[in-house]
Amino acid sequence: MKVILLSIGFALVAVTIMSRMRSSLWWVRATDFPRLQVAVCLTVTTIAYVLLYGVGWRLDALFLGASILALGHQFIQIFPYLPIAPKQVLKAGQIDRSRAIRVLISNVLMENERVQDLLHLIDEADPDLVLAVETNRWWSERLRVLDEKYPYSIKRPQENYYGMHLFSKLELVSPKLRFLVEPEIPSVRTGVRLRSGDVVHFFGIHPRPPDPGHDSEERDAAILIVAREIKSDRTPSIVAGDLNDVAWSHTTRLFQRMGGVLDPRRGRGMFSSFHARYPMLRWPLDHVFHEGSFVLVRLERLRNIGSDHFPILVELQYEPSAAEQQEGPTAEEGDQTEAREKISEGVGAAKA
Repeated sequence: MKVILLSIGFALVAVTIMSRMRSSLWWVRATDFPRLQVAVCLTVTTIAYVLLYGVGWRLDALFLGASILALGHQFIQIFPYLPIAPKQVLKAGQIDRSRAIRVLISNVLMENERVQDLLHLIDEADPDLVLAVETNRWWSERLRVLDEKYPYSIKRPQENYYGMHLFSKLELVSPKLRFLVEPEIPSVRTGVRLRSGDVVHFFGIHPRPPDPGHDSEERDAAILIVAREIKSDRTPSIVAGDLNDVAWSHTTRLFQRMGGVLDPRRGRGMFSSFHARYPMLRWPLDHVFHEGSFVLVRLERLRNIGSDHFPILVELQYEPSAAEQQEGPTAEEGDQTEAREKISEGVGAAKA
């Protein structure tokens, strides 16, 4: 039993060390995801070891010290997403529907056929924008019923798990379907005219995840290209979608600093959206970020629609004066260089 606990504990420490590496190898980047799970397992393993065997030998002290350091690192990473942490985004005071925008994002899972569950959810939540990803021709045909209520749309059904549909009640201004890095993975960029007449920018993205056969270069490049555009345009912007990255990863934090965007989850919870079927294997993959001129009205993880992802609903209110009270993260020394290198590596990997 002692050997088993030592093996588990040191394996968890090794996973923690790997998560600090800046490598884009898929198996290294996979260690970014289960930080909460690693922290819980480290806690249980360390307490069990101390209770059963104490700290009487040098190996015991080494194990205890390594475990505590690893646990501390994991806690530091996930702490900003606990309800006890400081909030990064202000809560809206008086609600002004003319300046509000409600967005529902859903990775539908291409093989999932519970389309009515999603349609019922849309009816209940009544979002202004619906971003659905992993939509193929089958899903595209069945989502056509939304066209009457959502007269503005961008549709790109695909059979490769990267189809994307955007439906909007609000006028879309200069909508564009784009392929940021890889020719088979679309994203959207569009202006959205609020009921007040103000125009804000909306980015919908769903980059490829790091997995066997694909490292993280393309994903990182796509995310950082959007950050660069937000910063250069200096317009009120919202980014939403399944980023196939977790909120606390180095890449996502670099994205926030480069784009100067805020995360409404900070101080409110993780809102883990994947995996919907396995509670012990959940982390936040579906995101909404925005720059400082928005405040939060509502943020929810919605019920399961048969996909491996829970839909996420967010309602933001455009308040230009809020930017003075909630300034977004700023680029640190070396961020610009790192971002350029990551974008170059991603574009190169896509062409290889």
